[in-house]
Amino acid sequence: MSAKSRNGAPSGAALPATGFAGLVESIVASDLAEPLTRHIDAGSLPNRDKVIDLVKKLRELLFPGYFGKQNLTTQTLEYYVGELLGDIRSLLAEQVFNAIRHQATRHGDPGRDFEQAAGDIAQAFLEAIPRLRAVLATDVRAAFEGDPAARDADEVIFSYPGILAITVHRIAHELHALKVPLIPRMMSEYAHALTGIDIHPGASIGEFFFIDHGTGVVIGETTVIGRYAKIYQGVTLGAMSTRGGQSFRGVKRHPTLEEAVTVYSGASILGGQTVIGREAVISSNVFVTQSVPAHTRVTVKSLELQYRNRQPQEFKQEPPLDWVI
Repeated sequence: MSAKSRNGAPSGAALPATGFAGLVESIVASDLAEPLTRHIDAGSLPNRDKVIDLVKKLRELLFPGYFGKQNLTTQTLEYYVGELLGDIRSLLAEQVFNAIRHQATRHGDPGRDFEQAAGDIAQAFLEAIPRLRAVLATDVRAAFEGDPAARDADEVIFSYPGILAITVHRIAHELHALKVPLIPRMMSEYAHALTGIDIHPGASIGEFFFIDHGTGVVIGETTVIGRYAKIYQGVTLGAMSTRGGQSFRGVKRHPTLEEAVTVYSGASILGGQTVIGREAVISSNVFVTQSVPAHTRVTVKSLELQYRNRQPQEFKQEPPLDWVI
């Protein structure tokens, strides 16, 4: 006996023609009534799958021999780079073309030569690859030297979520600086989904940056981080409030960390006027909304642990001079 739906019709049976036509008409009417959630008569958007493929190809280019083609030699490297670079340029120009054309259509500025602009952006980005490779080498070095659990740089490159996150961020930040819409954020959210590390493409991050463990890290759009900074899991570098919404666009809303700052797990540092001075240490679980002088250690006052058994007693634990995880 065939299964029945709630209205008595066999499960999986087609709706009556009039019912189906009415449903289509209702959905189309809702599409036309709300322009914010539709993309019609405006050409192609950037393709998420192609943007992710672009990120993977760029990782191959930035870390040759680690990802993608194996067994590279100095004799085959030039051919490999040339072939890969051609694929990347074509893919990048296509996706940038879609992004800038869509943005212009959205904001009523269709007069631009989108093909020429996309080609220029792709060329400018690719010319930055040697510089990006040099900066990423400092990040790998910082991760290896900063983590005694790391056996070698290979382990860091292959497996550390912080390295994946900062690699994608440096790619996305470069495109963000070139004023490419949509694509940088698509890249950053791809890394966020894989690592639990959320870095806005607009954040400016110096060399020798290390995120240890990483899950739950949030770094806001206008954050500025100096060289040799180190942060742990659960750290938020955020804004004081988002209630103002779009009125705060372009305003410095997120903190600045000067050189060699360390921020331990669970700490929140908020506000565009908040500056953490050089070589300051922000300990776990603190909430900072004002600037901290250089060489200062910020800890939670009267850290206290309680252990209870059949004979209740209380133990106090003084914070260590530094947090070592």
